[in-house]
Amino acid sequence: MKSLLKITIFVILMSLVTSCKSDLQPNYQYMPNMYVPVGYEAYGEYNVFQDGQSALLPPLGAIPRGWQPYAYVNTNEDYLKAKEELKNPLLYTQENVDNGKVLYDIYCAICHGTKGDGQGNLAKREKILGIPAYNDQGRAITEGSIYHVMYYGKNNMGSYANQVNEKERWQIDHYVIDLKRKLDGLPQREFQTKDEMEMHDDVATSTELESATELSDH
Repeated sequence: MKSLLKITIFVILMSLVTSCKSDLQPNYQYMPNMYVPVGYEAYGEYNVFQDGQSALLPPLGAIPRGWQPYAYVNTNEDYLKAKEELKNPLLYTQENVDNGKVLYDIYCAICHGTKGDGQGNLAKREKILGIPAYNDQGRAITEGSIYHVMYYGKNNMGSYANQVNEKERWQIDHYVIDLKRKLDGLPQREFQTKDEMEMHDDVATSTELESATELSDH
């Protein structure tokens, strides 16, 4: 008799649990806001954030993911500094040069020409005048000046910071230097290997440590 009573109670409890279960929605909502979001209109004014903002502004000085700050501002003084100081951080490899050529042909050749001689299609059609060749002695371009001009633009050339990312700009930089050397009648540079670059970095770090030690001794 007791066994029958226990079985009956168990069946009733299981029936109650099963009747409350629904496969169409979660049964237990520990965080209801995760299941039932509140809909907001874009650019609407709500009391969720301070000052009626529809979203929080990023903290002062925050840097977007994947973006690196550029140390030089858009002035002639910083252009000259970048021209003198800034060096290409990418390995000079076949892959980087090939990628630089592809990007150059897309974005640069229309004005600067496929050879870097300033005879692109727009120059030939006289749509844009006065485009100098990369070996123009009056400009004496460097890795730093090339990158700076791509970043900010200069004279009739606008900025390409939105068209190509940081790595792509440096790849184009490698290719432009190759075009300049070819116009100057110089041989192509030898490609670097990762081991060579790591060795160069180790030597540079060692030199910096020695200099720091000498300064501290004095």
